[in-house]
Amino acid sequence: MVNFGEKIKSLRTQRNLTQKQLADLSGVAISAISSYEAGNRYPSYDVLISLARIFHVSTDYLLGLENLKTVDVSGLEDRQINVILQMIDIMKEKNL
Repeated sequence: MVNFGEKIKSLRTQRNLTQKQLADLSGVAISAISSYEAGNRYPSYDVLISLARIFHVSTDYLLGLENLKTVDVSGLEDRQINVILQMIDIMKEKNL
């Protein structure tokens, strides 16, 4: 569980969520979110899965086992998904 707290905090702040909002969404106390982010405590399996769903990432990503992030494109039309994929390709090329 390397950098778990940092990942949770980063994902939370990227989505402009407060610790209280994340606590409400995940069904835990605000003190639990604070403890996760500080690295003093780790979530149960159920909470880990809930956090992965909230942030649209895998549990492996949260646990530091993979660096892959996912983007939820459900509800979008194929042409919209293609635009997003093209943008990702362009961004990857610029990072080479």
